[in-house]
Amino acid sequence: MKLQTKLLLCSLVSLPFFASATTPENDKYDYIATPLADQKADLIDDDGDGVINARDLCIATPEGAALDNDGCEQYVDVSNTMALRILFDNASTYIKPVFQTQISQMADFLKEYPDTTIEIQGYASVVGNPEKNLVLSKNRAEVVREAIINNGIAPERLTIVGYGDTQPEELGDTEFAHAMNRKVVASVVGYKGEVEKEWTIFTTIGK
Repeated sequence: MKLQTKLLLCSLVSLPFFASATTPENDKYDYIATPLADQKADLIDDDGDGVINARDLCIATPEGAALDNDGCEQYVDVSNTMALRILFDNASTYIKPVFQTQISQMADFLKEYPDTTIEIQGYASVVGNPEKNLVLSKNRAEVVREAIINNGIAPERLTIVGYGDTQPEELGDTEFAHAMNRKVVASVVGYKGEVEKEWTIFTTIGK
């Protein structure tokens, strides 16, 4: 019993020593707290395109667009072509109703591509006098020009030329050849820059 009492007393006496030996004041190295992360405002990417605001020159790029180093979408030139072909009766400049759709489609195309201009070419068959056919071909081109203007296209974007009967599409002295050569034709190519899409696993590669 006496032995147990002595051991208990020794234990109680030694407690302050061990407690003082393990306090932070007696550590070999000073305690350093983990620093908090300091997020800089210039690392923010408002449009979510992967380019931070600090160097993003285009702050509202379309989703999925391929970007350059300044965070701006890249464009590729896309071209579309529109053509019209209007046939006329012999010695006539009357545009038949069946061809009115071509007139409106050409006007819509020119509105979509406002930087384009067009040359309207008139022709005639070899029937009749060559000088009169030249005038007739110009008049045919002019009525088509006026029809396109009436659909909202500025006159200065449309020019005409008449070739008379000098450049027949169909050779021969047949009614079919004459019908094919009484015509007005025009074609125009429009270019427009479209946003290049970023490649993804769903991108389809053109053949």
